[in-house]
Amino acid sequence: MQPEQFFELMVKELEVHTEMQPYYKFLGKKSSWHFRRNYFLQRLKYIQQCIAGRKDLSIWDCGSGYGTTCLFLAMNGFKTHGTTLEFYYDMVQKRKEYWSKFGDTSLFTCTYENLFDSPPPANSCDLIIVQDTLHHLEPINDALQIFKSSLRPGGRVLSIEENGNNIIQRAKLYKYRGNKRIITIWDEKLKKDILIGNENIRSLADWDTLFEKNGFRVSPESVQYIRYFLPVHYRFSSAEKLMEKEKQIQTGPGLRREYFFFGLNFIAEKK
Repeated sequence: MQPEQFFELMVKELEVHTEMQPYYKFLGKKSSWHFRRNYFLQRLKYIQQCIAGRKDLSIWDCGSGYGTTCLFLAMNGFKTHGTTLEFYYDMVQKRKEYWSKFGDTSLFTCTYENLFDSPPPANSCDLIIVQDTLHHLEPINDALQIFKSSLRPGGRVLSIEENGNNIIQRAKLYKYRGNKRIITIWDEKLKKDILIGNENIRSLADWDTLFEKNGFRVSPESVQYIRYFLPVHYRFSSAEKLMEKEKQIQTGPGLRREYFFFGLNFIAEKK
């Protein structure tokens, strides 16, 4: 199933599972429709490209949330296990019932657990996906050591993040949380305090340093910046043209790529 078809079916799902609408916002303002759709599709396509032709992979989605990525992979024949600490966990079974009409949802399993309490067995994974999650993991060095231990030789961490250098996002987050980048929250299901990154986004250079320190190598050819144009730009140009322009802007280093793209994707390989 291609990302475009998955997106269309998911929009129809939002009409059924209305409780997900505030999170995905695809049924909100028409002016931001293509803006949100482009971003969603670009991230799915990045994952699709990174695992093409590898149906034998053992995949762990750390921070699987509503299970969207895992469901997309299941629709394409990939077996994935997701772990989460989000209240979204209660929606997973309902979603699997909806998607069972289009593919084998038994390929997707999910548990509610804390990474630091229940790390996977050593050498049990080929690929770890961390989507909108890496900046929440604290202590981050401990988390990366767990990733390293759980990956087989040559295993990879596929990260889909916000660009910590994005000027607009940095200003918004500073207004929201100041310099309080790490906080403690109470987890009602686990009945314990959890240390968590408070939207603690970082730049590619910062992630590179952290991964290198913990026995990984960030692959330069895997780096992708996405979502440069704002919703207003979609009023004057097609979504396809804007996506092509984004690709052109990010082909070489520069201030626009480093400080004005919102999204950052990259792969770190276990040394």
